[in-house]
Amino acid sequence: MDISLQQVEYRYQANSPFERLAIQDVSIDIPSGMYLAIIGHTGSGKSTLLQHLNAILKPTEGQVVIGDRVITNAKKQKNLKDVRKRVGIVFQFPEHQLFEETVEKDICFGPMNFGVSEEEAKERARRAIKQVGLSEEILHKSPFELSGGQMRRVAIAGVLAMEPEVIVLDEPTAGLDPRGRKEIMEMFYRLHKERNLSTVLVTHSMEDASLYADQIVIMHQGKVYKKGNPREIFHTPEGLIDLGLDVPEVVRFQQKLEKAFQTKLSRTCITLDELSDEIAQLFKGGMPK
Repeated sequence: MDISLQQVEYRYQANSPFERLAIQDVSIDIPSGMYLAIIGHTGSGKSTLLQHLNAILKPTEGQVVIGDRVITNAKKQKNLKDVRKRVGIVFQFPEHQLFEETVEKDICFGPMNFGVSEEEAKERARRAIKQVGLSEEILHKSPFELSGGQMRRVAIAGVLAMEPEVIVLDEPTAGLDPRGRKEIMEMFYRLHKERNLSTVLVTHSMEDASLYADQIVIMHQGKVYKKGNPREIFHTPEGLIDLGLDVPEVVRFQQKLEKAFQTKLSRTCITLDELSDEIAQLFKGGMPK
């Protein structure tokens, strides 16, 4: 399912003394099957943009096209359940939203709320719990008996059980240790490929954006500052550094290498393997002088 934001503006508490412009003139296309990363400082408009992707917020100006639905401020929207079933959002610390007495009931809650039968919801719960790397035995436990990492996976399984076509990830690795972060990100990438999901990752991590995303959007002060594939985004990292944003370690190392040897590699490297190949070419025939 395609999603398109077209010149979207959003103002909190519009037409009041407390009105605040959050995003302005934002145009982004998310074709079906794309993995998009959205990056920016706190207050850059990332979270506001995210909430337009399944019509939690309606644009003050412009329009959001979600599949065959056009969301505007002018039209009263009906039956948004269908949109929210097709676009699942994993918010920060999703484990805080667990509330049922068993894992199975918690995972089944979303699908049943959208009209799925209890039998089908339980079957989806069994599939979803395996997709997040947990065993079926955990379905009959209380979610509050689980470890923090397991609770997060259960919460993610609850979103997957609704079988969305688009999954939106709002800082999905917040609070996890490096190993847990890698496991969660690899899990989402596997699901992205296996289920041909459109995936939108909102993150502070340039490493995750460069490693997994097909396209990256940089938000700054409520506007799209830059968009492109990872190689295009990091080809001129100086602009990002000027904004106070980080760049991937591979890119930083390449900058230092090029400065030390007063040379330019043939491409902007995104992965360690690419950088290793470029260094091998650089040193081929002897040490640079």
